[in-house]
Amino acid sequence: MSPKTKFPLYTPGSECEVNKNKNLLVADLRKEQSVLGVYDCENGEITHRLEKSYATSEYSSFSQMAKSFIAEMNLETIQKFSIGVPGPVIAGKCETTNLPWSLDAETIKTELNLEKVYLINDLEATAYSLYDVYDSKFDIIHSSKDRRRGNVAILAPGNGLGEAGLFYDGTFLRPFATEGGHTEFSPRNDFEVQFYQFLTKIYGIVTWETVLSKEGLYNIYRFLRDVGRHEEEPWLTERLKSETFLSVFASEAREKRSRLVKLTLNMYLEFLAREANSLVLKLKATGGLIMTGEITDEMHDLIDHAKFYKNFKISDRMEHLLKDIPIYILRNSKGILEGAAYYGAFIEKD
Repeated sequence: MSPKTKFPLYTPGSECEVNKNKNLLVADLRKEQSVLGVYDCENGEITHRLEKSYATSEYSSFSQMAKSFIAEMNLETIQKFSIGVPGPVIAGKCETTNLPWSLDAETIKTELNLEKVYLINDLEATAYSLYDVYDSKFDIIHSSKDRRRGNVAILAPGNGLGEAGLFYDGTFLRPFATEGGHTEFSPRNDFEVQFYQFLTKIYGIVTWETVLSKEGLYNIYRFLRDVGRHEEEPWLTERLKSETFLSVFASEAREKRSRLVKLTLNMYLEFLAREANSLVLKLKATGGLIMTGEITDEMHDLIDHAKFYKNFKISDRMEHLLKDIPIYILRNSKGILEGAAYYGAFIEKD
C-alpha cells in the first residue's frame, strides 16, 4: 500500500474511548442518486461495512429514505447519523435546490430516534476524507520542492461547483464550507463577453457554477456550437440522443476526432484554472489546491498538467505565490461518504 499523504486534520474525538467500537449511518445526498451507508469506528479508524443507492426523487422526505435503508439492512444499534448535503448548512438546517426536500438535523434525530444527527456540507465532508487518504488516490499536477504548511483549497466541479477550505491553525487543518461557486463569473476578453452575454440570456446572473459544473460544460459546448458556429459532427449528435453529455464528451475528447469537443475542453480547463487561481488567492492556500468531483473524476486524464499550471499561475502581482502551490487531483468517489463518517465519528470527544 502506498504511503499516506499528510493532511493533519483536527479530529479531537479520534483518540477518545467513548468513540471506539461504535458504528454510524452515513449519507451522501445528491440530486439524482443518493447513497446511504454504515461505517464501523475502531481505534481512531473507520471501516466501510455496507451501502445502498436510492433514487432521490422517489422519496417524500429524507427520513423516509433513511427508514427504508434501516429496515432493509436490519440495523438496530445505530446511534449517530452523519449526512453530507449539497448546500449550505446553517444552524443544523439545509435548504438547497439540489434536493427535493429541506433538511433539519433535529427533526431527523426525532423521526429516526437517534442520539445525534450531523448535517455537513458535502465539500466540507470531502475535506474530512483527507484524514486517511493514500498517495495512490492523487494525480499530481504540480508539486513544490519547498512544500509549506498552510491553508488548503478544495475545488469540485460536478452537478454544482463545490468550493471548500481547510484552515491551518499552526498544528491542524480545520475544514470549512463555502458557497464560492455562486460568485459571479467575469469575462476577460471580447470573446468571453459574447459567452457571458449568451449565458445572461439564459440565467440572468452568470455564476462560476453555470460555467464549471456539468451544466456549465454543456453551456460552453453549446455556445461554441450555436454562437461560435463550430459543427457538431453527426456521430456526436446521435450519441447525445441516448447517453449522458459528460460521458459522451469525455469519450469523444479521448478519441480526438471532434474539433468542437477539443475547443470546449480547452475553454473549460482554462476557466477551471482561473477559478482555481481565484480560490487559492482568496484562501491564501499555500498548503495546496485539491481538485475533485464528478467532472475531474471523469476527465482527469484529459488535463494537460503543464498547460493547466501555466494558466493557473497567471496573476497581476501574485505569480510568486501561485507558482509554488502544490496542485492535486483527488480521485475518490466515496470521498463524501468517508469524510462524513470521519466527521460524525471523531469531531466530538463524546
